[in-house]
Amino acid sequence: MNKRNFIRFGIIFLVPLSFIISQCFHETKPSATSFNDPRGPQFAGSATCVSCHKNVSDDYLHSAHFQTSRLASPASVLGSFAPGSNIVKYNDSISVIMEKRDGGLYQACYVNGNLTQLQPFNIVFGFKRAETFLYWKDSYVYQLPVTYYTQLHQWANSPGYSEKRPYYTRMISEMCFECHSSNMKQIPPTQEQIDHKTIGLDKNTMMLSIDCERCHGPAAQHVTFQMQNPKNKQAMYITKLGGLSRSQRMDLCGVCHSGINQVAWSTFDFKPGDTLTKYFDSRFLNQVPDVTRIDVHGNQVGLLKGSKCYMQGKIECGTCHGMHDNGVKTVKMYSQICQSCHTDANHNVCKMTAQIGQPITSNCLDCHMPVRSSNSIVIHGAATQNAFYQARMHRIAIYPEETQKVMAMMKKMD
Repeated sequence: MNKRNFIRFGIIFLVPLSFIISQCFHETKPSATSFNDPRGPQFAGSATCVSCHKNVSDDYLHSAHFQTSRLASPASVLGSFAPGSNIVKYNDSISVIMEKRDGGLYQACYVNGNLTQLQPFNIVFGFKRAETFLYWKDSYVYQLPVTYYTQLHQWANSPGYSEKRPYYTRMISEMCFECHSSNMKQIPPTQEQIDHKTIGLDKNTMMLSIDCERCHGPAAQHVTFQMQNPKNKQAMYITKLGGLSRSQRMDLCGVCHSGINQVAWSTFDFKPGDTLTKYFDSRFLNQVPDVTRIDVHGNQVGLLKGSKCYMQGKIECGTCHGMHDNGVKTVKMYSQICQSCHTDANHNVCKMTAQIGQPITSNCLDCHMPVRSSNSIVIHGAATQNAFYQARMHRIAIYPEETQKVMAMMKKMD
């Protein structure tokens, strides 16, 4: 196995801005020659987008894509550090306490009251459903043992961690950053590092958040042209998603929403318009996902492609998900998207309409895209013991058992 394949396949992990990116949406007036992006001269950096796209940039600051990774701080870590709310007990003798000390945030492990591990919160991964945390040690990145689950408003074990004891040695690879950031490069490994499966990362190349150029492609040529030709309102030398085919747009989303894959090449190299088959095993991409399994790194794209609505050419990811907005939509708002197609005129109104009546217009999702629990991520130490991570099914279909639940709930409300 060559070095590249080892790096792609050899490091075990389950959770699946630069300092420049943390400032990247502050309005600036860059010159055409001022680009200084660690990805190379063809990239302009998101700061250059603001002067022409301020409203879009301001909205994007609140999106889950932008906040999928960020530097840890009291503002970005959502869990409570108040005494009594900042502890995960593994047993009578072992606990991890979230502490503020020495001007920073830490996860401290105590065994029989003695401090045995103390590591800082350096990086936050995730935002909407959970936040998990990483720390730097020399050139290596490790995951902290405790995650904050926003659904439960509770600290608990990080995904895949034992409920019996915490440990601080899960190394995080470049591959994890490929879906949680815009750039991270490995330090060329020595033979000893390869032998011991320890691959360092170059902090100077780190760009947290998913930035503009991950989805629109390198923008240096675009910015230079538009600055030199301010009267030309046609966007040149940049990828507009509307100019891509539906298949290309789905592949762009699928880079991170096709589940965890073993890939031969870094998806940091993926540019809008590329195909996933250059990066992922085509046998996996063509495999129909198991609809009984929902996990933190689920195959939402594969599930959606298995839906009749998709196969009829009526929807794609962007039908429901605005790429620049904060993603906060209610079930009723999503249901209105369903009903823009399912109408009397189209003769495809839900067959349960007569039985349920008007309330059906406010909730299509619980019957046709039900919330399911993860099969692999059990949350120990939470307020509700052995709670499960939950996510919404992205294969739009008829689920009779879910319809029965909705009907039973409606009867109770009568």
